[in-house]
Amino acid sequence: MALGEPSTRRLLVNGQACTLHAPAEARLLDVLREDLGLKGTRMGCGANACGACHVLLDGRSVASCDTPIWACEGRAVVTVEGLPEVLRQAFLDEQAAQCGYCSSGMMASAAALLARNARPTDAQVRTALDGHLCRCGAHNRIVRAVLRVAERMAPAPA
Repeated sequence: MALGEPSTRRLLVNGQACTLHAPAEARLLDVLREDLGLKGTRMGCGANACGACHVLLDGRSVASCDTPIWACEGRAVVTVEGLPEVLRQAFLDEQAAQCGYCSSGMMASAAALLARNARPTDAQVRTALDGHLCRCGAHNRIVRAVLRVAERMAPAPA
């Protein structure tokens, strides 16, 4: 597919205002990796079927491989580089990132879940991550990592 003429696009990426020139139909994934140098977001299937490329868009986990840049203008994008350190560290502590390819997308979806539910159950974490594929079989470790973050970050029950 040939892309149209580039024009000025403005968005907030990891808390920083960004102005760039890109065609309206350019994929968010490509803009993040190629124009902004944020290589943590991975290209998986390119068809919104594996979850590797997920980022947060206004706090919601979305596939950056099929999100056009025009849909992000004036909105907040958070990549794995902008996620809380406690989440990234929990993945390391639980050895939840064997090859690491799916990790950035898993962490984005986990962050979205934790933002709306500070104390998710095991089943809720599994449901939130259901659309993500991990070929290494680290799903149980990933769930443990998310639950670990919930324990550390959630306010004590009243």
